[in-house]
Amino acid sequence: MLDTFTLFPTEGPPPVGPLRVPSVLHLIGNTPLLEITQLSTDIPPGVRVYAKLEGFNPGGSVKDRPALCMLQKGIENGALTPDKIILDSTSGNTGIALALIGAVLGYPVELCIPANVSIERKKIISAYGAKMIFSSPMDGSDGALELCRERLQEQPERYFKPDQYFNPHNSLAHYQTTGPELWWQTKEQITHFVAGMGTGGTLMGTGRYLKEKNSDIQIVGVEPDDAFHGLEGLKHMDSSIVPGIYHEEQLDRKISVSTEDAYETVYRLGREEGVLVGQSSGAAMWAALQVAREIDRGTVVTLFPDFGDKYLSTNLWIGWKEYNQRQANARVEGTA
Repeated sequence: MLDTFTLFPTEGPPPVGPLRVPSVLHLIGNTPLLEITQLSTDIPPGVRVYAKLEGFNPGGSVKDRPALCMLQKGIENGALTPDKIILDSTSGNTGIALALIGAVLGYPVELCIPANVSIERKKIISAYGAKMIFSSPMDGSDGALELCRERLQEQPERYFKPDQYFNPHNSLAHYQTTGPELWWQTKEQITHFVAGMGTGGTLMGTGRYLKEKNSDIQIVGVEPDDAFHGLEGLKHMDSSIVPGIYHEEQLDRKISVSTEDAYETVYRLGREEGVLVGQSSGAAMWAALQVAREIDRGTVVTLFPDFGDKYLSTNLWIGWKEYNQRQANARVEGTA
């Protein structure tokens, strides 16, 4: 079994690239940290803002990290055997990660997914050979979770369920990799970590590691401001099934972001920073900038879970035309 996480020890800097590796799985983690300079022109001069670009993982998202860690543990403890099918619920990115890793390791994969996830995600999952079972789009990620539970109860001996919402190895992956990477990439200067809330794994694991290094570091969760939102991959916790690995008491604060503000930030990131990301990244960036405006000095780090190429067919990019038109109108008015 490939032991990816020994490549990135918790006590020492991650390796520098370019790397020569024996498997695509060894490319998971060690993603770059980008300083945000154009969107942060209105923050105090003593504050710096960074974003960790998880789209550089081979599966295209942050979910490669926990997916590999959960499957590794399943193999190690004998729960995932060669005759089992990997089964889980997902809003897309974890499914892509499980499909990729399953293909590499030789395991079939079945995924319960809301029917309204982007066509790009569906095609990528299919390309890795995984089977998709669709839940009602009206029920979001919770509907996929319930469908997955039903399927598992019907034939429990047939499946291995990583159970990303309740598996502690989800957050452990970030404790072992994401946290140490940020600590070294910021040269131990990070003061705030701001990230979206889906399963909670990124916040819980990364936050725990950073708090152990410096208890003054603030851990900030980002969620949609309404139960009926358009931020795919994020949970409005008060109206959702709360993941078992999510512990709100470990956060220093939460910030709610509207779908409109998240989308607008996505458009600005593309036009001003040259970074094309998804809507959850827009929400995280909006919240990180809010935090940055509130302090006089510090290093605020957020995490972009993926890039925007998985969302080009969604409502996110329908709004892009309206944004461009507004920008064009503003330029005309400015020259009038």
